[in-house]
Amino acid sequence: MFITTIIISFDQLIDGPAKTVWVRQGLPPDDIQNLRLTEAPDPSVNSSFKLGTAAQSAIGLSALAAAHFHFLQTGREEEVHVDARHAILEFNSEKYYTIDGKVPEGQLFDELSDIYKTKDGYVRLHTNFAHHKKGLLDILQCEPTKSAVAVALADWSAEEFEAEVFRRHLCAAALRSFEAMDMTPHGIFQVNINPVSITKIGDAPKRVLTDSGNVQFALEGIRVLDLTRVLAGPVCGRTLAAHGADVLLVTSPHLPSFPLLDMETSRGKRTTQLDLDVFREAETLRELVRDADVFLQAYRPGGLAGRGFGPEDCAAIRPGIVHASLTAFSPGGPLEDVKSFDSLAEAYADYIRATQGEEEATKLPPYRALPMQALDHAAGYLLAFGIAAALCKTVTEGGSWRVRVSLSATLLWIRRFGNIDPINAFGEGRPLPPRGVSLDPEVAAVSTTVEEDPGDDFVEKEGRERQEQGQGQGRGQGKGQGHRRTMTAIRHAATFTHLRIREGKAPMRLDAHKPEWLPRP
Repeated sequence: MFITTIIISFDQLIDGPAKTVWVRQGLPPDDIQNLRLTEAPDPSVNSSFKLGTAAQSAIGLSALAAAHFHFLQTGREEEVHVDARHAILEFNSEKYYTIDGKVPEGQLFDELSDIYKTKDGYVRLHTNFAHHKKGLLDILQCEPTKSAVAVALADWSAEEFEAEVFRRHLCAAALRSFEAMDMTPHGIFQVNINPVSITKIGDAPKRVLTDSGNVQFALEGIRVLDLTRVLAGPVCGRTLAAHGADVLLVTSPHLPSFPLLDMETSRGKRTTQLDLDVFREAETLRELVRDADVFLQAYRPGGLAGRGFGPEDCAAIRPGIVHASLTAFSPGGPLEDVKSFDSLAEAYADYIRATQGEEEATKLPPYRALPMQALDHAAGYLLAFGIAAALCKTVTEGGSWRVRVSLSATLLWIRRFGNIDPINAFGEGRPLPPRGVSLDPEVAAVSTTVEEDPGDDFVEKEGRERQEQGQGQGRGQGKGQGHRRTMTAIRHAATFTHLRIREGKAPMRLDAHKPEWLPRP
């Protein structure tokens, strides 16, 4: 049974998290009245942090900005409705999908990715990438077992170990109190950082929109190049696809894939692979940029810019484009170039540390992760909001725009909501449903079924060989095998009064389509 969704008055939203993000981007203040959220969203899950507020606000903002773009095109307003518990479940969507009725086997985290005690504190390791895992074990000079890692870390200072990890460009973080984090150069730098940054980076004529009278989706006709991996960026692209954009996911055949994540987060997109080390394929991407509306990327800072696809490069190729970037830490800060992930961004700012009284209330250890990858999901939806808001600016002001969101700024945004009393948080907040061999009834109630996208008739032999070698999603019983698989996945938590949410299909592999755009509607 879900929390009842009711209309929140405009006055209640004046100082709310959604209102604050909305008006800071110069969007019409009164439009926030069209956002209908759960009045008391916390605790929607068993956490002392206001994750219900974060989930419904981030998802609601992304839908409301898309609705405003639709308004600029058609003159028709839309209300956006989001239920907090549904939003919480969508914040865990990668755990709750099935293929042909079965939950895919496998773990989202490597066994060594965990919290460990040092001689003066705690650190968290991230070992999901094989080369990161090997690098950390090289530092520790130990066997690849949790017990051996625990023994080795007991001789380290938490911050000294973190410094060595950063020096080697690996992935781990020392846990700090809020107070200690606030006093670091990073904490001081980001104290006034907004969760979403939108800046003009070039001149271009105002975008001209036409209303065919048959617009069904908020971002219908928008073309998005999605060059993202892992979770936050792919969630952003999936959200834009849900609002009707043609999202083309471009990955590299030489980088490891994440089948458990990729299968679900590529839903509604088209997928292709390009090797940017090959001139011809780099030129193919450049041609795609010429006709794109959005360039979305989540690679390390400067990685794509060094290949000629930075913000200013894309704006020169395609004036009027929106270039959007997702980073771990805020650009321009002391940790700008540090490699990190959701779990490490939490750890660096002590976000997984128990609040006062929580340990006693729950009988749990003092340090633990949040119940879902909240930073990844929140950042993904905030980035989708920023992209839709920037698209609106291309209509009202013209120009090319840059959108930036970081995990660390997203964390700070959630932290500003305050905490819930641990007794209430863990007494009233329901745990997330378990991930089993079949869907939990609560998850099934908010899920939808989509068909496998068989893709285009162009997949070359070498592409098939890549899949068979495990470098991308295996083709399994897909196209050409006589059976088209089905996926059940959590449907988008935001709904409109009249506009539709596009469910799309699921490519289920990373090279399903030609590197080209669909005709605009």
